[in-house]
Amino acid sequence: MKPVWVIDDDRSIRWVFEKALAREGIPCKTFGVAQEALAELERDAPQVLVSDIRMPGTSGLELLQNVKAKHPELPVIIMTAYSDLESAVAAFQGGAFEYLPKPFDVDQAVELIRRAVGESLREAGAEESAGASPEILGQAPAMQEVFRAIGRLSASSATVLITGESGSGKELVARALHRHSPRAGQPFVAINTAAMPKDLLESELFGHERGAFTGAQAMRRGRFEQAEGGTLFLDEIGDMASDLQTRLLRVLSDGQFYRVGGHQPLKANVRVIAATHQDLEARVRAGTFREDLYHRLNVIRLRLPSLRERREDIPLLVRHFLAKSARELGVEAKRLTERALRYVAAQAWPGNVRQLENVCHWLTVMAPAQTVDVGDLPPELRAAETDAGAAHWTAALRSAAEAALARGEPQIMDSLTREFERTLIAKALEHTGGRRIEAATLLGIGRNTITRKIAELGLDEKPGRAVETPVE
Repeated sequence: MKPVWVIDDDRSIRWVFEKALAREGIPCKTFGVAQEALAELERDAPQVLVSDIRMPGTSGLELLQNVKAKHPELPVIIMTAYSDLESAVAAFQGGAFEYLPKPFDVDQAVELIRRAVGESLREAGAEESAGASPEILGQAPAMQEVFRAIGRLSASSATVLITGESGSGKELVARALHRHSPRAGQPFVAINTAAMPKDLLESELFGHERGAFTGAQAMRRGRFEQAEGGTLFLDEIGDMASDLQTRLLRVLSDGQFYRVGGHQPLKANVRVIAATHQDLEARVRAGTFREDLYHRLNVIRLRLPSLRERREDIPLLVRHFLAKSARELGVEAKRLTERALRYVAAQAWPGNVRQLENVCHWLTVMAPAQTVDVGDLPPELRAAETDAGAAHWTAALRSAAEAALARGEPQIMDSLTREFERTLIAKALEHTGGRRIEAATLLGIGRNTITRKIAELGLDEKPGRAVETPVE
């Protein structure tokens, strides 16, 4: 990985970034003025560039303009102590990856840089070869349905609406639809419509003319123009502002649009693929999403299953992501024990495949040994063990209660309570090797109580259990 460049005339800020990034294993190079970075840029380019906005000589916005002219895909993070809207708008419209106001939390700044590095590596991989995009993995029946749908759509340019939880892989499916379509040789352009303010999103989608607003010093082509002849992927379409919904509907209906500040209509030969984790029908009923736009987008609906619906794919995905992280970091791939794999496969995974990939990257960096067991998993994942166990036995209890009620059994409460107590006390005695006092302490009950329960439940009939007699 190339180093991250930090440009700031404040030495203390440069020092903070140097220490914080070194601690995270991210290479870093710092500059006191923008001119030094521009001179270095003639010979090399960073993975990510972080720059102050107000510096002596060349400003951060001027640096951003120069960088984007030479390296349009390079993520640039602009930071400033002057947290005004005009600077933020200028930074975004100049192509900044993100805007970081000072003072900032160091951990949040590092996480932002990590995201930018990830975006940079992803873009670099996409540039190397159209076929370098990662294929979708999955053997579960639900994923086989997705693959069949992609195959059926391979000769089509129909608008597709992809639904599914966050992190389930909607952009990967959109890329696969593009790669197997007649438009495969043309651009695939993606934009997250929830990731930026409405005014910036309008300019991002449709472009702007020179002088259309303060800071618009040159004409800029929007994503519709960039995707001409290819595919435009609109992620999180459910969060789009209502007036932008109207403009998007007009493009889908008429095949024409205007740049911001423009008067000349432009034709759009673009296949639109939209995605959302939200219930668009509910948003239509609530009046927050246009019904006519919904029907324009919902030509072909493709639902992605959550990771919970395809648990049999988790071992395959784990091996893939561990190998991928190892290649990126130049280390040997870690492997999970069978026990750890079973534990990982049993988790809820609210963040779906993206969360699983992040965990695998964490393990590649943080796990102490090549073989990873349950105890080596991230603390937040291990903390879920108690919750998962509770969910499992309560689900079993519900099933037993439903069956007993359906059979019309008498005294269901008493029989299930006795079974619960018998199981709990038996496991406690098994855990303590039959030592009653120790088992009572672990269960949080009195010594006399456990003696009485053992007799009532018939547990004392089992040999090897009654090692100790409570003192009356």
